[in-house]
Amino acid sequence: MHIRYHFKASSLLLFLFIEIFIFQKNLIFAESKNAFRNNAFSNDSTSNNRICEERFVKINGIDQWITIKGERSKPPILFLHGGPGSPLSPYSDSIYGKWEKEFIIIQWDQRGSGRTFGINAPGELTPDYFKSNPLTLDLMTADGIELTEYLLKYLRKQKIILYGVSWGSALGVKMSIKRPDLFYAYIGTSVVVNPSEDLLYDYHKIYSKAQSKNDQESINTLNSIGLPPYDNVRNAGKLFRIIKKYEKQNLHDSSWLKLSPEYDNEKDIQHLSDGDDYSFINYIGDKRFVAKSIISTCNLLIDDLEFKIPVYIIQGEEDILTPKEITKNYFDKIRASKKEYILLPKTAHGIDRSVVEAQYKIMKNYILPFMQGNY
Repeated sequence: MHIRYHFKASSLLLFLFIEIFIFQKNLIFAESKNAFRNNAFSNDSTSNNRICEERFVKINGIDQWITIKGERSKPPILFLHGGPGSPLSPYSDSIYGKWEKEFIIIQWDQRGSGRTFGINAPGELTPDYFKSNPLTLDLMTADGIELTEYLLKYLRKQKIILYGVSWGSALGVKMSIKRPDLFYAYIGTSVVVNPSEDLLYDYHKIYSKAQSKNDQESINTLNSIGLPPYDNVRNAGKLFRIIKKYEKQNLHDSSWLKLSPEYDNEKDIQHLSDGDDYSFINYIGDKRFVAKSIISTCNLLIDDLEFKIPVYIIQGEEDILTPKEITKNYFDKIRASKKEYILLPKTAHGIDRSVVEAQYKIMKNYILPFMQGNY
């Protein structure tokens, strides 16, 4: 849902033509599965202490794509991307490449996204497939926990630092509360607290902005789709497109975000786009495809308030999609051994330079001293 605002300006337009997307993937998926399986592992470590691996790992019954880059002796960070369906792995080198001297950077294409989607998707996406293969918060939480257990054993580490952005923030909350023994600390950016409430809040806020700017086109669209929740991705896509339009007014320069060369090819770009759309259908829910809504099952205010690890929340002051009023209310209610709320001025939803700088400061000033070299 969320990294697309920075990396994929055209992605939401696809939602308006989703029927076309559903029935035109057979050949691409069949070719891509074979290609991925033939190139499932690479390791270009340049020293005994350097780790640089990209491969599929069998997690919770399916192959899932991970990348592990950094110094073996350093603490590991597991990144949970937004969307769902918008992996950070293709952009990790440009965002976090400099961190690899001080941390082990782990990116994961979650179930339904990126290369994980590409290798597991059927030849044809049908309502029957959506019905029998739903994406759920519980399922993806189980994926994340099993992946973490694998990583700790493989890297011979005691615990992992967990970071989630947007959709990944809700996933990170679930993982860290369910298995606090696996994690040193949790950092969330643009936290998805109660997405149903978020979208209703967003609708009213965007409507007010459109009125103040005499944006009649947006007003007409908002009137036509009505208030959320929606039972189809068409209406949700229209709302998200308007939100994105107003978010762009507060986005910093994104030219520093570059697609890594190994992902800059037709096959990977296709899977990024298709996985994004597939996951969005599951996230919103759509009666045409018999896809149940993930957001209807997510409300962190109900039973996700008790943390046994330190919690740090980074919030953009100009974030419309996950507004500061809702994330601050959640932060005030949570109980943790230590917690901090960092509000960034002139920052919108998702990841930009100010967010990455705030993440780094949290790592250096709070988490690493707390760990005392025990990793």
